[in-house]
Amino acid sequence: MARTKARKRTGRNARTKSRRLFWTRWSDERLLELRLCDLGLRVEGTWIAKRVKELYRELGARGIRLRPHIWLTDEWFSPAGIPGIGVPFYLAHPRLMRLERAKMLEVEGGTRADCLRILRHETGHALQHAYRPERRRSWQRLFGLSSTKYPEYYRPNPASKRYVQNLRFWYAQSHPDEDFAETFAVWLKPRSDWRKRYASWPAIKKLEYVDLLMAEIGPTVPVVRTRAQMDSISTLRTTLGEFYAARRERYRMDIPNTYDRDLLRLFSNDPRHRRHQAASTFLRQHRAEIRARIAKWSGEYQATLDAVLADMIARCRELRLRVMGSERQLVIDFTVMLTVNVMQVLYGRGRRDWIAL
Repeated sequence: MARTKARKRTGRNARTKSRRLFWTRWSDERLLELRLCDLGLRVEGTWIAKRVKELYRELGARGIRLRPHIWLTDEWFSPAGIPGIGVPFYLAHPRLMRLERAKMLEVEGGTRADCLRILRHETGHALQHAYRPERRRSWQRLFGLSSTKYPEYYRPNPASKRYVQNLRFWYAQSHPDEDFAETFAVWLKPRSDWRKRYASWPAIKKLEYVDLLMAEIGPTVPVVRTRAQMDSISTLRTTLGEFYAARRERYRMDIPNTYDRDLLRLFSNDPRHRRHQAASTFLRQHRAEIRARIAKWSGEYQATLDAVLADMIARCRELRLRVMGSERQLVIDFTVMLTVNVMQVLYGRGRRDWIAL
């Protein structure tokens, strides 16, 4: 996502550098007290450096001259006016990826496929910053005006075929710049077969335009060539604990606290069932399974869903609800119920906390 606002180490030296980081064996509690700027991280010689190298190979295969410079920061983004990409610091070390999973329940960009998907998207932004194609009338006719203010919320239409699909939340629909970055990401992906997949979609016109545009500007020298780095990790003085507290708050979803009726349909507060398992205990036991299923179906972050589940578990305890019937069927019924609630909030009345992707 756009934000309005190297030398490569190899072999034994890179591995030795990684082992010398003093905090790698610390407990989560102690690690959370450390400031980001004190982590001593760098991109060279890391897992994320390998993904960047793959990205550069993809760009070379497409005849694109630009190689976005990469730096570590607190989230994914490409700043306006800078043809580079900020990458989350936790991708630079396995210990930090484990902490990220422990605190956020997933690691965004933590697999090769997911990381490359996001890198391609951010490269679309970096390329836009480098060549300024949004100034062309042809670009504006297809994608809209880049000067359009980023909305606080957007309401995507999951059935729309006017946009490609790459990142979660039908992200191309949020802003013209995101539409271009997503289209570029789909175009750049090797063996994506976009001509066949999107042949009957109106979005094919955008892909064909990107194909022609890249043939024209891809081999040329970028207009903007600054190597500036915004919010580099060396400048971030917040602690890891403060960082994750803020992240959890940003991912919180405000589902109206009106689910008592739904809970009472699935569980019972009848005294006859007082010897049955408590509904709060039941949900705690199946929390991870339910959370993972809904995340897969809705695209919502697991940290968001976990906060909602915590509220529901507390409410079950307050209502003294008990389990009835088949355990497996109850898991299915509860998952469907919560999915419906989540989808209504996401796509019914509109919601989106702007998180840089």
